[in-house]
Amino acid sequence: MSDYIYTVRCTLLDEDVARRWLRWLQQEHLAQVCAAGALSAEVIRLEEPGEDQPGVDYEVRYRFASGEALDLYLELHAPRLREEGLARFPLELGLRYRRSWGPVVGRWPG
Repeated sequence: MSDYIYTVRCTLLDEDVARRWLRWLQQEHLAQVCAAGALSAEVIRLEEPGEDQPGVDYEVRYRFASGEALDLYLELHAPRLREEGLARFPLELGLRYRRSWGPVVGRWPG
């Protein structure tokens, strides 16, 4: 079995919305996802060279013990947690999400 990483990238167009979203993420949502099956979570504020686009990009990485654990999370918990997040921060506030996941195939140190 291999760990799986579930990645959610969020682009927020408004700095004030981004601050409020990050506070909610850190104070509530990360713990909720971990309580629902993730082993750990980390948030990265992305920086890109020469970036002239408005807004802020964050990447949130959740580590799951296996593909089965991630599947259970996606089936049983993700819909409810997404709905709660969208109720607080509707897409109309200028948010865009992209999700991806996959197995960890390498790590250093091993």
